[in-house]
Amino acid sequence: MPKACQITGAKVTTGHKIHRSGKAKKEGGIGKHITKRVKRKIYPNLRDKRIFVPELNEWVTVRLTARALKTVHKNGAFKVLSEAGVI
Repeated sequence: MPKACQITGAKVTTGHKIHRSGKAKKEGGIGKHITKRVKRKIYPNLRDKRIFVPELNEWVTVRLTARALKTVHKNGAFKVLSEAGVI
């Protein structure tokens, strides 16, 4: 399975980690300075779950984010999974 949510489509994104040096003004320094920006990957909070769909009377294995799992619990498995095209 790819590293993406099958319901929301959330996938790996890229960003930067910012390296700072110096002492904060609050602590008596002259302030923090950015010295380097390093590339990094930001991963979605993915879960592999088996969800029972009562309308089909079967288990469906999906990879979804924690936020999508809350949506499934709120709106029902059959409705959410059929709108996403999983079943």
